Amino acid sequence: MSHRHLSGPRHALIHATPALVLALAAVLLVTALVAVSVGAIAIPLDTVWSVVAHHLAPGSVEVTWSAGRDNIVWEVRLPRVILGAAVGASLALVGAALQSVTRNPLADPHLLGISSGAALGAIIVLLHTGMFLGLATVPIFAFGGALLSTAIVVGVANLTRSTDASRLILAGVAVSFIITSGGSLAIFLGDPRAAHTVIFWMLGGLGLSSWAQLPYPLVALAACGAYLIANARNLNAMTLGDESATTLGIPAGRFRMVVFIVCALLTGAAVAFSGVIAFVGLMIPHVVRLVIGGDYRRVLPLSALLGAIFLVLADMLARTIIPPQDLPIGIITGLVGGGFFILLLRRRGRTA
Repeated sequence: MSHRHLSGPRHALIHATPALVLALAAVLLVTALVAVSVGAIAIPLDTVWSVVAHHLAPGSVEVTWSAGRDNIVWEVRLPRVILGAAVGASLALVGAALQSVTRNPLADPHLLGISSGAALGAIIVLLHTGMFLGLATVPIFAFGGALLSTAIVVGVANLTRSTDASRLILAGVAVSFIITSGGSLAIFLGDPRAAHTVIFWMLGGLGLSSWAQLPYPLVALAACGAYLIANARNLNAMTLGDESATTLGIPAGRFRMVVFIVCALLTGAAVAFSGVIAFVGLMIPHVVRLVIGGDYRRVLPLSALLGAIFLVLADMLARTIIPPQDLPIGIITGLVGGGFFILLLRRRGRTA
């Protein structure tokens, strides 16, 4: 798409995308350090930096802090912040990709039942089977639930001959309701003493993060994010419709299915360790497109960075509103996301 008719500020931002990526990466780093320092026990930024440097390069700095602060920074808060950044980036990428292949600006991981399937898999582990595969049990079942829900959506779409983008969304919404009901039934039939933990987990939270868990969402983000960014041109073509994409040599139906599977993996990895967090995948791509346009070569990396920043900030707010307790992060994202879309509707109404 030519940028000849774009307004001056947006045109300048489009050509400054590499600088914008670097700027957002720097903002993410600063935000992460601030988030580690903030909490029920405030820790100075220079201490945070020294603790991190000490663990990454032992002996590089003199140890002047207590063992308690070392544990808070390295074992508690830093894994939580890294997990929040990975989950935010993953959900933003999923939302952007789904909005392309479904040609629906309201698409997000919940729309096609992906989040619901991942949540059902995790609920079954937490309330019924237990961690019989060790630490990998929850992510494996979450992956399986996300992939199963995607397969069910595709199967229902094929059965009802609803393989075009708009009808596929309707199939996804129907399957999402069914799977959500299955999750509620699993909670009802589970151990009442553990149900409160699952309910908090369903509202979203990063309080159970640890270094041992981080490889799963980080590897999923690296692999699936690389695939989506490498196929950004195909995602651009999909926004024009299946016929246009096919004319450009893209097998639209097959590519859409592959994107669904990639999104299922990303969502499963996120939901397995953070619970169900709404609105990130729906809101962040809209913000990015409002600023730099709809080219997915720019939308995807910027959405990932902005999603990471947003969720780190949301978690920081969730930890500080009612210390020492954590407010479920899904409440924060829901309030911000709902307010954002009210403003978006008002803006579009004025434009119309």
